[in-house]
Formats: sequence, C-alpha cells, structure tokens
Amino acid sequence: MRVITTNNEMSQACREAVKPVGLVPTMGALHAGHLSLVDQARADNLTVIVSIFVNPTQFGDQKDLEKYPRDMEGDLEMLRRHGVDLVYAPTVDEVYPKGFNTWVDVGPLADKLEGLQRPGHFRGVATVVSKLFNVMRPDRAYFGQKDGQQVVVIQKLAMDLDMGVEVVVMPTIRESDGLAMSSRNVQLSPNQRLAASVIHRALCQMYLLWSGGERNGDVLRESARNILRAELAVDEIDYVSVASMVTLDEQTTIEGRAMVSAAIRMGSVRLIDNIVLE
Repeated sequence: MRVITTNNEMSQACREAVKPVGLVPTMGALHAGHLSLVDQARADNLTVIVSIFVNPTQFGDQKDLEKYPRDMEGDLEMLRRHGVDLVYAPTVDEVYPKGFNTWVDVGPLADKLEGLQRPGHFRGVATVVSKLFNVMRPDRAYFGQKDGQQVVVIQKLAMDLDMGVEVVVMPTIRESDGLAMSSRNVQLSPNQRLAASVIHRALCQMYLLWSGGERNGDVLRESARNILRAELAVDEIDYVSVASMVTLDEQTTIEGRAMVSAAIRMGSVRLIDNIVLE
C-alpha cells in the first residue's frame, strides 16, 4: 500500500493504475461503515484508492473541526488489512493552496436540511469532491447512504458536470441497537450512547407508518418528533424530514421515492440518520 500526499504524485499514480479504479473518499477516523465501502470497491475494481482528508471548508464551526477525531496510524493499518492500493492523505495547503478561490455551488439541493443547519457545508463538500475526482479520475466512487443528502448532492454534481464517475451508494452500517456508525459516535458519553439509538427508532416508526399505507408527511414527521421528545438525552431536534429523493423538497403527500431523515443534538454531539422509502 502506497501513501501519497501531493496532487501531482497522486495524478501520476492514477494514470499508471490498472483500471478500473475505485475511490472511497473519507475524513479518516475509519469504522466498519467505511470498511464496507472499501470492501465493495475492492470487489468491483482492480485498483482501490482511499482518500483521508478532514476538509475544513465543510465545517462551519472551528471547534467542531478541531475536535473531529483523527487516527491516521490506525486508519492506515485498517486499510492495509483490507487490501487498499493507494491512500491519498494531503495537507490542507495541498488541497487549498494560497490564493485558492474557486468553489462549486450545487444550487437548491445545498440549501435544505443539513444545508439550512450548516450554511456553506455542501459548497465545501462539492468543491473537495470535485477536486478529488479531478486529481484521481476514478471510474467509481463509493459513498454511504448514512449521509443521505450528501449522496444526492454528489450524484447531481457528477451528472451535471459530466464527470464520468459512477457514484456507488452503499447501505448504512449500524451498531447492534440500530445507531448508524459514525466517526462522531466516540464523542458520546456512556449515557448518551445508550440513548442515541432513539434517532433510528424514530425513523423506523416513520417507515412503519409509510409501509402500512400512510402517505401524509405531517403524520410521519409528528410520529418521529414524539419519540425524540420523549428521550431526555435529546437536547435539541434540528429537523425531522420527509423529502423527495430527487429535489429534497419536503413532501406533504408522499409520492415516489422519498427519504425520511432527522438530526438531533446530545450535548455537543450532533447525530444524523435517514431511511429511504422505496
């Protein structure tokens, strides 16, 4: 496994790589969810690349950026065991050199749900993903459904800009109690961790209502809010959503493919999750 830190060296390595090439973009602090993407990339491609870069431009809160978990040594050991060929681990200055001033705006998709709570977040995501795709020119890129809005944004980005990258979306990997695996889960206190699966229970209730024939979006949203309000460890509900998978517009009457999602806060930790209705 080769670890590369510069754009030029990474581009050269990708030009020489045996095709097809699969890319798994990450911010490090890897867990079983990331590794499921790596394993799928390994099964689908002859060359597998993992990027590790904590992207500062998608963090609105400097404190959140500073406390984001990092474990490069542990990450590299896991990636070796899973047969990764190339790791791209650039510095911030390599990705955003002095004078950098070009950004990718994905339009209305970025202004809803997470975009409302975290202004500028998806501009940072879309810009760094565009740069990764341009440097590496992968055939496929792998993302987890856990970040549901991000998946929709990146699919739209790749299509609109004719990037020639197949965006492969993999199922959310969960703990035994249903909590979606996330690098931020390590920041939960023991009591918060016990309560954190409430977000999944709330979304499952929405799914059960929908699968039973309920198509009123307000009924689904209120059912989830009631479950979240009853959990004392939930300090704040940022949103509960029933949205179109195409436009991310909130649905009053559920039609076609939709996504139920929620974001909550437990102390300083923010948790998100979603389930696709299909």
